[in-house]
Amino acid sequence: YQGLAGRSTNEVLQRYAPHGRQQKLQRSSVVTQLHRAIKKRLKQDLKSLHSFALELSKDFRRQSKTCIYQVLAAVQGIQLQNEAMQMFQIKAFDLEQSLQEVTERYEKEKQKRRALHNSLVELRGNIRVHCRIRPLLPFDDAAGHLISQDRQRNFSEKVAYAADDETVLVKCSRPGHASINKTFQFERVYNDLESQDAVFADVAPLLTSLLDGYNVCIMAYGQTGSGKTYTMLGPQLEGNFAFSIEDESELGIIPRATQEVFRLISEKPPGSYWVEVSVVEVYNNEIFDLLAKDSYGKVFGIKRDVVTTKEGKSDVPLLTHETVANSSEFLHLVSKGLQLRVKHPTLVHAHSSRSHLVVTLTITTVVFGDNFGTSWEDEQTSQKLNKEVSCTFPQKMRENKSTSSSRASSPVQLEATEKIKQVKTRLQLVDLAGSECVGMSGVTGAALRETSFINRSLSALADVLGAIAEQRSHVPYRNSKLTHLLQDSVGGDAKLLVMLCISPGQKYLTESMQSLGFGTRARQVQRGQVKKKNFPVPSKAK
Repeated sequence: YQGLAGRSTNEVLQRYAPHGRQQKLQRSSVVTQLHRAIKKRLKQDLKSLHSFALELSKDFRRQSKTCIYQVLAAVQGIQLQNEAMQMFQIKAFDLEQSLQEVTERYEKEKQKRRALHNSLVELRGNIRVHCRIRPLLPFDDAAGHLISQDRQRNFSEKVAYAADDETVLVKCSRPGHASINKTFQFERVYNDLESQDAVFADVAPLLTSLLDGYNVCIMAYGQTGSGKTYTMLGPQLEGNFAFSIEDESELGIIPRATQEVFRLISEKPPGSYWVEVSVVEVYNNEIFDLLAKDSYGKVFGIKRDVVTTKEGKSDVPLLTHETVANSSEFLHLVSKGLQLRVKHPTLVHAHSSRSHLVVTLTITTVVFGDNFGTSWEDEQTSQKLNKEVSCTFPQKMRENKSTSSSRASSPVQLEATEKIKQVKTRLQLVDLAGSECVGMSGVTGAALRETSFINRSLSALADVLGAIAEQRSHVPYRNSKLTHLLQDSVGGDAKLLVMLCISPGQKYLTESMQSLGFGTRARQVQRGQVKKKNFPVPSKAK
């Protein structure tokens, strides 16, 4: 810088101009080289990138093809599965239709077979036997018995089943022995889940026979605590014998049968029928009238006797018959009678019935006997008189309230003289006392005496059926007041249905087998065709 001191700007510029041009050329050369190097590197990178892109594209196409093949294979598999599923659905539908057709044919054949069997039962006079298996209940355990826990578990084991609606299967087993399955066939078998509605649905057709001129008897048989009273009457609360209409699904055969009878009567001409009811119990081989009243009008049981009439029929003289106009009046009278029925708690059942209950509905049909072969106008006049007489007669009966079983003719009847013919049919509803093992029930004293009479009367009933089955010349009806009272029904004058009630537990196996054996023997009884009451049919002139 000392050499530049005092010099002008131009001189300085001129002096350093060549040096600047040289530096500029050098920089230009460096830039050119750098540009070439970058360009070359970029070309290499682009080439490498292009190669990578080609490889990536090839790999993508390769993987895409693989995925497409997999998707196509999956789609084809799904289509095959759908086709197979459709074929399966078609086959399943065909099988369902075939099964439905077979089931319908089976049900039709079953109904035909049952109808033919019922016709055969009618012709032979066989006893219809239905069996109901009650569910296991809390008192089925072995409480109150000094036994081991193992035996207690065995006691609560279920051994009686409904194999189908006509077969009872019982598993019989003893310690150290192989289990044996025994089967029993009946007209109908109800499992422990079937309701009161299902039971009555098979009983109802018999009630139509009442108005067709047949006597009908429905009898519940079984060990104590097996559900006979529940089946016949429905649930009965302790100290309360009134029938609960709130839950009609729980009502038993007796209240339902009464409702059905009055429903059938309502479909007939007014006044052509009237209904009377009697309630008796057989306690310690004595017959008690549960509708008899004292001088103050209070109901109390009066001892009656059963006799055999000249016609060979059983009758209870002086038995109280109350005329009823509807099912409510009937149930009210039965409830009064039930309040007098003897009950006693046992180890098996807290409300064990100690007597046989017999509720009888007598239906009287009023028919004129002078209008046969008359003209249509005369018949209309007779029908009018029939309504007037028959409508008045039950009212007279209710006012008189006679206790005689063979009632005297009312004044209204005397006015009609011989124009009226009465045809009586009876519906007997029997709730038998339960057979019991003294060691199981634990009864003593008076209850032990009751048990003795109960078992003896049931044995007498079995003896009567055995004598009828063997067609013996003498049938021992008079060995028991029960069989003497039921002589007409058991002997063939009524369509008889026995409702067997059994307990399913191992604890009651012996008693259940005894009941099933009784039902099996009862089915084999042939009493001859049940006689029908003759209803005169008026003929109309053309």
